[in-house]
Amino acid sequence: MDAAVLRSVPLFSSLDSKATAELGKYLTIHDYPQSATIFRTGDPGDAMYLIDVGKVQISITDADGALVTLAELGSGDFFGEMAMLDGQGRSANAIATENARLAKLTRDDFLSFMRSDPRVTLELLTALTARLRRTDDLLRHRVSRNVNQEEEARLTTADRAADVVAEFGGSWKFIIATMVFLNLWVLANIIIGMVGRPGFDPYPYTFLLVLLNLIQTLQAPIIMMSQNRQSHKDRLRANLDYQVNLKNELLLSDIIRRLDELTKKSRD
Repeated sequence: MDAAVLRSVPLFSSLDSKATAELGKYLTIHDYPQSATIFRTGDPGDAMYLIDVGKVQISITDADGALVTLAELGSGDFFGEMAMLDGQGRSANAIATENARLAKLTRDDFLSFMRSDPRVTLELLTALTARLRRTDDLLRHRVSRNVNQEEEARLTTADRAADVVAEFGGSWKFIIATMVFLNLWVLANIIIGMVGRPGFDPYPYTFLLVLLNLIQTLQAPIIMMSQNRQSHKDRLRANLDYQVNLKNELLLSDIIRRLDELTKKSRD
């Protein structure tokens, strides 16, 4: 990479000709075909890369297993600096989306160069801050989440029990089970009375009425608990829908703005 290309990189834009020439001695050139993987999350990180030709996609895999593109980098951009600085594993994937030529700067070489020109430290911190701000903004605006999964993660044992009771109480199984129970209760008392013994709950079945009232008293608030949780779930879904619509509106406005800029440039 020549001095002009190096100085087009924001990280090294403030370097003079002598420092740029010195930096060029530390770089090694590597070619990557389209779709080639430069590194993946967790790979050892001991170098950063400068893009001379081509494009590189930086992405991560979120908690839902979806691939999230953090940046599409082109000529003059750099990446891999975080792992190079702390010596830890890579925090993202880097894949060449076009045939790419990259200049590689190892950790040891970069530290040696940085000792010779402290201005690089300030430039690196500035560039890292800007990149972290873009990443934070992207992750903050990812609102396409699964409401069912979020609600499932918040469920307590009491919530699950309320859902089971509400589901059973609003089904034909409950109606059939209740009818069978009532018939068996009445039939048992009739049979016991036919053999000359008093039933455990003879007509008018006072204990049965008390039992049914108790079941009704307990069932009603449990069903309401389940309905209240469903209402909360509906509010969460409505809020996510609003955020998705808002994000789409902002993205559409940005696309229209970019199209207007392209139209103006074509006219000029």
